[in-house]
Amino acid sequence: MFKHELLRRYLPQFGGMTSRQSQEGRVVYLDGYAGEGRYENGDPASAEIALRVASYLRSGPGLTLECFFSEPQAKSFERLREVIQLYLPRGVRAHAHRGEVDSLLDQVVERAARQPLFLFLDPCGLVLPQDRLVDVLARKRAQQRPATELLMNFSMMAVWRLGGHVRSPRGNETSLRRFDDVCGGTWWREYFADAVSSCDVEGAAGDAIEAVAAEYARRLAGRTEMVVQSVPVSHSPRKRAVYRLVFATRSPYGLWVFGDTVARARTQWWETLEEREEDDALFSMTSMTRPDPKEVEARAVPEIAENLAKLLLRVRRPVKLVDHTLEVFGSFYGQVTEPAVRQAVRLLHEQGRTPSNGVGVKKTREITLYPGNLAA
Repeated sequence: MFKHELLRRYLPQFGGMTSRQSQEGRVVYLDGYAGEGRYENGDPASAEIALRVASYLRSGPGLTLECFFSEPQAKSFERLREVIQLYLPRGVRAHAHRGEVDSLLDQVVERAARQPLFLFLDPCGLVLPQDRLVDVLARKRAQQRPATELLMNFSMMAVWRLGGHVRSPRGNETSLRRFDDVCGGTWWREYFADAVSSCDVEGAAGDAIEAVAAEYARRLAGRTEMVVQSVPVSHSPRKRAVYRLVFATRSPYGLWVFGDTVARARTQWWETLEEREEDDALFSMTSMTRPDPKEVEARAVPEIAENLAKLLLRVRRPVKLVDHTLEVFGSFYGQVTEPAVRQAVRLLHEQGRTPSNGVGVKKTREITLYPGNLAA
């Protein structure tokens, strides 16, 4: 639900931000693990969410979101095609491919030549090999424009189970090699090898999972020369992440808008999430405490204000907020929406540390902050 809410909110904005980069007014979208497109209860799954966005963009802004969907299972594929057929009369361009996403990827990249491209990869298990992603993102789509962005599910529970193969003398070498491909090397095994010698094996393994996810994102960023953010998703603020959403972009605007969208989607998700328990001890929960958005924002505003002051002190010149997204939000990236940043700007102004107050600037990310008395 969180992923789908995020997709529903972010995909239209990606289209709006990048459509000017296409002479045809066309943006290409790939859902590499599309499933049936719609749940049995009638709720839209990822494929139908994209189709709805495509229909909206066509009837509203007049933008074409050309959708490609990949699904290998015959039964799921047939249901997916039925859902797609409902949107074709509305002028939506959509294509269903029965097979693995790897066999469709090159075709989509070719179709997206000189057009913005958004890749959504949400497998139940392991994602594409990192070398394959790097081939697309760093070789075939290496330029700043037209835009290329990736949103991918990196399963922490899959890493946990595969780490068990490293720790066990009976580990499945085929599974280990498969994850070697996903990670672009065997480096990840070392984290779990170290966990074996720990007195607290479960705690060490949990730390290993987090370390592998962080290193994966770092290596993907380095190899693609993109900004990569790995957003943890858990069932409770006190529990480890069940998966991470890995987002890659070359656009400062994409980075800013994605963080804001994550925060909004997270709030919506918490409103619908019900208490439940998981079988796996490492990720288990018996109760949930929903974070209060107002309390989170109250903690975020003074910290963001200090981030802004440090940024001005470092660069010693006027700065446009969107060009420094991660420095601005700091640890609250993906946790609070952009109005918190506007409040932080006002706080810094009230403290006499900047002449900028953000008044008259429609979008927070467009605010230009000028140095003032930062020692105030």
